[in-house]
Amino acid sequence: MAHSKSPDLTGVGGGIRQHGWVTQLEGEPTRTTVSNPDDPRLADYVRLREASLRRHLESTHGLFIAEGEKVIRRALEAGYRPRSFLLAERWLPGLSDLLGRWPDVPVYVVTEAMAEEVTGFHVHRGALASLHREVRHTVADLLAAERLVVIEDVVDHTNIGAVLRNAAALGWDGALLTPRAADPLYRRSVKVSMGAVFSLPWARLPDWATGPELLRAAGFTTVALTLAEDAVDLATVAARQDAAPGKVAILLGTEGAGLSPHWTAGADVRAVIPMQAGIDSLNVAAASAIACYVLGR
Repeated sequence: MAHSKSPDLTGVGGGIRQHGWVTQLEGEPTRTTVSNPDDPRLADYVRLREASLRRHLESTHGLFIAEGEKVIRRALEAGYRPRSFLLAERWLPGLSDLLGRWPDVPVYVVTEAMAEEVTGFHVHRGALASLHREVRHTVADLLAAERLVVIEDVVDHTNIGAVLRNAAALGWDGALLTPRAADPLYRRSVKVSMGAVFSLPWARLPDWATGPELLRAAGFTTVALTLAEDAVDLATVAARQDAAPGKVAILLGTEGAGLSPHWTAGADVRAVIPMQAGIDSLNVAAASAIACYVLGR
């Protein structure tokens, strides 16, 4: 939709400049009202619920999406650089301090209905940011830590975000993920983690098969959460750790089958969380919280 340009008012009325749908105060970021959902400037935000499309788009362009004021703040405070912001009008005042730190980054202002049309879901928090993706930690960095959560092939983004949030909240040093595990910087993972993915160090293992051996060589006692017949009570494992402290890594498996036989057999210790009422297992995120608490005290 074309709009005629209004006169350049720079230097008039306190330094306000308006042209078309663009409004800028001196020292503040340019805010552009966008009314066309097919506007190419909004390409970073298209169809956010389509995981396969987003994986391709985000890896190709080196970006990720943060949703909601708190998560956006945590991403920026952690040092991630914004590419752009997509905001409903009502979220501008609450984020004005952050937007002012990035005056050259475009701020696209849309209605909440249009945000839903662009993204494919109801953006109930009314605020999105596209940020530059960065590799911040290496496997070697993580292997130098004392307490790790190691995630084998968990593909659900909600579970990835929850596991990382649990690890950060309970004082663990970081996480390692196998190559097939879900992306911690996918929008849903970031949202569920409440930004913990920005503060908790994490990295991807280069090879799935050698994970247990790599951890053992770095001095870790690997504890596999499993229903294997020789699994011992997690509390017993914690007591052993108290008697002989050392580096420990909790191994967590997929949502359905759990840890692979290879990783289960390769662990130093196989542990189980005792269950009642005929229930044999917990969701991987819930199990990770219990294990991090029990082994981290």
